[in-house]
Amino acid sequence: MSDDQNINPIETPAARQRPRGIYLLPNLFTTAALFSGFYAIVATMQGHFPIAAIAVFIAMILDTLDGRVARLTHTQTAFGAEYDSLSDMVAFAIAPALMVYSWSLIHLGKLGWLVAFLYAAATALRLARFNTQSHDEDRCYFQGLPCPAAAAVVVGLVWLGNRYAIPGGYAAIPAAVVTFFMGALMVSRIRFYSFKQIDFSGRVSFLAAVVAVLIIAGIAVDPPHVLFLVFFGYALSGPILTLNQLRKMRLRHKKH
Repeated sequence: MSDDQNINPIETPAARQRPRGIYLLPNLFTTAALFSGFYAIVATMQGHFPIAAIAVFIAMILDTLDGRVARLTHTQTAFGAEYDSLSDMVAFAIAPALMVYSWSLIHLGKLGWLVAFLYAAATALRLARFNTQSHDEDRCYFQGLPCPAAAAVVVGLVWLGNRYAIPGGYAAIPAAVVTFFMGALMVSRIRFYSFKQIDFSGRVSFLAAVVAVLIIAGIAVDPPHVLFLVFFGYALSGPILTLNQLRKMRLRHKKH
């Protein structure tokens, strides 16, 4: 080996200051969310749809925690953001698409897998847009339905179908409509409330506390119904909010 190969390249100040490692705590939550999404795929392949749905909801909780932990510990990095997006693709794109396809959309033939693919592609586009526009977005609202909420509706529908032992073939058309609608909402420009302005360490109204307690109690008693209704209601809140804003704008134009 020549001496030239042993000479270290000249390091710039930016290269010397670049961190070599990654933060462990937030990436552990992201890895756990990735594991939950992967486990949902495995459970789907074995036909255990309720277990797969629970795994996706667990991934949602972990996905919320990793970002919050990163902000609280000041360990937000570009690596963490990219890793989180890849985890989201598994848990909120591939897993729900395979779940609804295996349960119901498979009975529609080519149309079924096309709808499942469009949902997965819409999730990827939603994540890419969020990553590139995260600094420009209004903190009060999301542009497009967040992919965890869309996944919750899709897997919640599958969970409910299994709860009532509904054959997937009978529910193929409604499942295709809901799946396509969730994908369209993700890539739309419709605004959805982000809940980022809520101060969990501050005071809240008594009514808000009662509603939170009722939702938690409902999830404990009947998780598939309550989770599906909560997230489906959130998915509808965006179009309702948009229609209400358009109505107000038309009234203002009429007055002027």
